[in-house]
Amino acid sequence: MPETHLVHRKLDIGVQKVPKQDAEERVRNWDETYLGFDLNSAKIEAERCIQCPSAPCQEACPVSNDIPGAFALVEEGDIIGAADKFRETSNLPEMCGRLCPQESLCEGACVVGFAIRADGRAEPPVTIGKLEAFVTDYQRREVGGYPRSPYPPPPSGRKVAVIGAGPAGLAVAELLAEMGHASTVFEYWPEPGGVLVYGIPNFKMRKQIVDDYIAHLEALGIEFRCNTYVGKDITVDEMLDGEYDAVFLGTGAGVGNELGIEGEDLEGVHRATDYLVRGNLLPHQLPEHLQEPLPQPTKVAVIGGGDTSMDCVRTAVRMGAETVTCVYRRTEAEMLGRGEERINAREEGVQFEMLTAPLRILGDENGKATGVECIRMRLGEPDDSGRRRPVPIEGSEFVIEADTIPIAIGYGADPVVPDTTSGLSTSWGALIEIDEGGRTSRRGVFAGGDNVNGADLVVTALADGRVAAEAIAAYLDTLD
Repeated sequence: MPETHLVHRKLDIGVQKVPKQDAEERVRNWDETYLGFDLNSAKIEAERCIQCPSAPCQEACPVSNDIPGAFALVEEGDIIGAADKFRETSNLPEMCGRLCPQESLCEGACVVGFAIRADGRAEPPVTIGKLEAFVTDYQRREVGGYPRSPYPPPPSGRKVAVIGAGPAGLAVAELLAEMGHASTVFEYWPEPGGVLVYGIPNFKMRKQIVDDYIAHLEALGIEFRCNTYVGKDITVDEMLDGEYDAVFLGTGAGVGNELGIEGEDLEGVHRATDYLVRGNLLPHQLPEHLQEPLPQPTKVAVIGGGDTSMDCVRTAVRMGAETVTCVYRRTEAEMLGRGEERINAREEGVQFEMLTAPLRILGDENGKATGVECIRMRLGEPDDSGRRRPVPIEGSEFVIEADTIPIAIGYGADPVVPDTTSGLSTSWGALIEIDEGGRTSRRGVFAGGDNVNGADLVVTALADGRVAAEAIAAYLDTLD
């Protein structure tokens, strides 16, 4: 810990505001909302870090980023060194800096955010995520892309099949490549990236970042086979009987949950992922059955209150909807998504109907959705999640007019891979069972990410991938 007077001086530094596009301007484009730090403001913000010896921010990070170490380098002006510090423990710092819920992870543990100052003034925690994005963006601009070792390892002769080109799978493939092991990454979608491409709207993270990362992985010798549905086009058993020594399962949790109410099959009702990919991507980036452009929305009602629902409402705004409403059955205090995303949505004109649950979706004689019949709720006793259970208020039914109704109420794992892989143990909801090293019940098969944990974070999938890569490498060594 720095000397007491230095700590007080650091605590006196005010938070550096991260500029973002004006709401009236950004709703007319698909560019990233946040413009990011400049070099001077980044140095000042990094100086706010008081270099706690216990580093609670690092403890709260699923990949244990050395945040104080990186920010000490930023203070000294060594931005590339700071980026390298993040890359020691993270394969995706540019992306995690933009996508992690830092307020409940590293920033939520930052001492600066709850320190007592002499004048009684409160200040937010250090803006860790956007500093992480800044230093790694800066590095790529300066060095002309993602950095890699000038001394590649000799090929091991071993080959691994990685199923799923999302955060977990990409981390596994990169780390194995750095050890000399070859990988082929199989991906259902037409382009690699998984949720980073097909689940994250452009206004949260520009696709060029992912494209550049995939190009970096290809330069390492990693092969990508897209438009491949593992479990149908090829099975894990066939892979292990063929050219692959091991398999990593990183298929995520991409099956959208259903409401189970009347009218879900009406035209204009969409699963969240289908809605987002059709709204955010070009037809050639999509499977044939999703290539038809979405019709122009007039009134949009998004069911759900997490980050995916915020992605849907903000997409609807950019598509030119006249009204956009988020329907959520609890209060904002119970919402699991990021607070900054709700702020951004409100700035963009999104309306919120809290303590409101859908009863049925209404339609016309042509089978097109016209609205959602809802009922008001009150909060009762806590449920198994610890949040207070919503209870209907009798006689409070009302209708929200809508011609477009994305349903964003969570995701489950796809059962196809577990069902077609012999000797693979699963738990409830087709989630794959693993040990602490990512090993499944099937020898030579490893797993990690949302198909193990349920729908979770990019950074938790990344953390699983890093653990599994080490276990896969150890397993390959036993085959010599």
